[in-house]
Amino acid sequence: MFPQKLSSHFLSLIIPVYKQEKTIVKDVKQIKQVLDSIRYDHEIIVVFDGASDQSYKKVKQANIPKVKTISYLKNQGKSHAIQLGMKKAVGDYVMFIDSGMEIDPNSISMLLEHMEWYNADVIVGSKRHPASQVNYVASRKLLSEGYYFVVKFLFGIKVRDTQAGIKIFKKKVLEKILPRMVGKKFTGDLEMLVIADTLGFKRIYEAPIKLNYTLAGFSSASTIKSIFNIMKDTLAIWYRKNILRYYQV
Repeated sequence: MFPQKLSSHFLSLIIPVYKQEKTIVKDVKQIKQVLDSIRYDHEIIVVFDGASDQSYKKVKQANIPKVKTISYLKNQGKSHAIQLGMKKAVGDYVMFIDSGMEIDPNSISMLLEHMEWYNADVIVGSKRHPASQVNYVASRKLLSEGYYFVVKFLFGIKVRDTQAGIKIFKKKVLEKILPRMVGKKFTGDLEMLVIADTLGFKRIYEAPIKLNYTLAGFSSASTIKSIFNIMKDTLAIWYRKNILRYYQV
């Protein structure tokens, strides 16, 4: 299922993309500039979650070095895109970062350094890390705080922020996690962490990020629908973990 790795200290970075034709080339180039400055060789895998606009065509035409692309016709959800990219990754470390640049790509270096410092299984970019720089509207912060307490109550995992769109895994950890993944849309980040914890990968730590989040483009109706879907999928993860014991070896 997994390609053979190229060498040690090789990073694969997954970028899931959906309807971002206006900014995606600029975003990928900015991320590539950050990766060119680190000490790891790397690949970037851009996964286009549905052929809904010209995003794929524009990235292909840009011909950015070390950038691979994956595209499919029907929108399947961000988690599906990330999982597909991870299965194609060849790095010893496999990371993903949300497109859209709400998370400063310079956070990539910080997560990598934490991975080395702690010899971690997983490093989670966290809005709640004391060193994080977060520009976050009050309503979004309130929702995030509420979800944190729900996750803490249901799963007891120590990570304080499961949803920020940047994380890095050792590939050997992913090889155990991905075959057990079920969710494809809303709560893939959480499911990965729950599976890792269930399988005994306890070296999961948080790292600071710089995040500038706005609610531009979101309506009240879409927000309410998103909350409902996230909670439904979160309860499904709890059911699989505690009732079905699906994630256990």
